[in-house]
Amino acid sequence: MDNTSSKMRKIMRDLHNKIGFIIVGLVVIYSLSGIVQTYRDTSFLKHDVKNEKTIETNLDAVDLGKSIKIKELRITKTEGGIIYFKEGTYNPQTGEAKYTTSELYGWIKPFTDLHKANSKNIVHYFTIVFAVTLFFMCVSAFWMFKPGTKAFSSGVILTVLGIIASVVLVLLS
Repeated sequence: MDNTSSKMRKIMRDLHNKIGFIIVGLVVIYSLSGIVQTYRDTSFLKHDVKNEKTIETNLDAVDLGKSIKIKELRITKTEGGIIYFKEGTYNPQTGEAKYTTSELYGWIKPFTDLHKANSKNIVHYFTIVFAVTLFFMCVSAFWMFKPGTKAFSSGVILTVLGIIASVVLVLLS
């Protein structure tokens, strides 16, 4: 093996090591908030919030759901001019809506909002840097061991298995 590839491997190992330590905090935040996001359709780490607001009058179920941000709102009954649904009530004459939503606790919301960052949000720069550094960590892992060694070969096999598992997961979802 020539001296150039040995130097390259050392540089990649050093970068892999240093960048790995730099992104530890982001990895922890993204992994924990990712778990919370996975269970966003449950009450995990949420509490009930009572809401009262005046919205447009005479809305149908679809527009009412959009207005108060409740997906798949289903009207259960109408009685005395008041529309009842699982989460609350709506008076179509006055536009008064009283309903309960299940929302994340305030301390966890900023972390989960990282997963929802778009290009208009300043946080998106951090998400892009994080994505690029994670990609670098994946690629630089191949410089951790000399090619041809048992450790390198098993790393390649595990990488292929991981790629296959990822493709299967994407196809199943």
